[in-house]
Amino acid sequence: MSIIRSERTAAGLLLGAAALGLLLANTAVGPALLDLQHAHFGGELVDLSVGHWISDGLLAIFFFIVAVELKHELVAGELNSFAKAIHPAIAAACGVAVPALIYLAITAGSGLADGWPIPTATDIAFALGVLAVFGRGLPNRLRVFLLALAVLDDLVAILIIAIFFTTNPNLLELGAAAVVVVAFGLLSRLLHGRLRWPIGVLMALLAVLTWWLVYDSGVHATIAGVALGLVMSRAPGRRTAHALEPWSNGLILPLFAFSAALVVIPSVSPAELSPAFWGILVALPVGKVVGIGLGGWLGSFTRPKPERSRISLLSLLTIGALGGIGFTVSLLMNELAFAGSATVRAEGTLAVLLGSAVSIVVAGALVTTLARRNRRQHPHPTRAESRESAPEARDS
Repeated sequence: MSIIRSERTAAGLLLGAAALGLLLANTAVGPALLDLQHAHFGGELVDLSVGHWISDGLLAIFFFIVAVELKHELVAGELNSFAKAIHPAIAAACGVAVPALIYLAITAGSGLADGWPIPTATDIAFALGVLAVFGRGLPNRLRVFLLALAVLDDLVAILIIAIFFTTNPNLLELGAAAVVVVAFGLLSRLLHGRLRWPIGVLMALLAVLTWWLVYDSGVHATIAGVALGLVMSRAPGRRTAHALEPWSNGLILPLFAFSAALVVIPSVSPAELSPAFWGILVALPVGKVVGIGLGGWLGSFTRPKPERSRISLLSLLTIGALGGIGFTVSLLMNELAFAGSATVRAEGTLAVLLGSAVSIVVAGALVTTLARRNRRQHPHPTRAESRESAPEARDS
């Protein structure tokens, strides 16, 4: 299982699954796969297509893991104080605002403004995977800053999904879900001793009930995973997330990437592509680099003067390029934003994949340049520095 936990492996599986989905959708087996994706199954309470079981059901597990990581960073990690959080928070805020503004500028007057959240997201697993592949010898502070920024970025994405992609929620069911979530959190504090397994089974049932109540209320069901991850006691929460991580990396995220990338490439000239396509394609790689670079520079003035140059402008631009790798959450937002138009949704998917691919190439080149420069400046690192510079050490 350790290889599945590797950031490199997770990124490779995600990219491979997306490429395979796009390839197969445009072959002879494409229609059959699309029919399977749209096939419905379930009972009277929940009747979803295969694609929605993946994006609304399985992806809730991924968001649970994200929420556990977010809680750890807020309580005991790199975001547990205002002084620590303010710099990456400003970078994350600009990294969300600038891509959204670029998208809105390109799509102005087209009636496609609802897609503005799509280029604002960052795929943590993929960004860290690229950093792990090309960043041998980089100081750990670069990875820590990227992780803090990406966690905050995910928090913004969660809020966007909860606020902008929810219409006429059933408040009674949301209230019931809140009660169940509180019960789940209280039980998580009792996960020890002889009652550990019975309580664990009861919590699993409560988690499923929470998911159904949130889904049936009209709020996107992945928010259930976020709520459960945030209320679960820290120690058992991290153990649970650790146990689920191989399933998320090895099955859930690749399956979602494969399903989301099952789109037929439109037989049109570039001039006939919708403004949404161009808005996403430009906003992801360009908006993130400009936004995170500008926000990181502005945020550096919140630090004591001797520490302002610890993360150089080139490092900030590199982190911005890594932030432009949208993939998972961008694909989800694309599905939500353009649910009513299959054509625009397909073009949006292509734009997310292409924009993320551009970001991967640019980020790979920048990370390699930074790593080489750092190795020249520190040709003989101490043992402690070597451990600090090995982002994969925990995964081996």
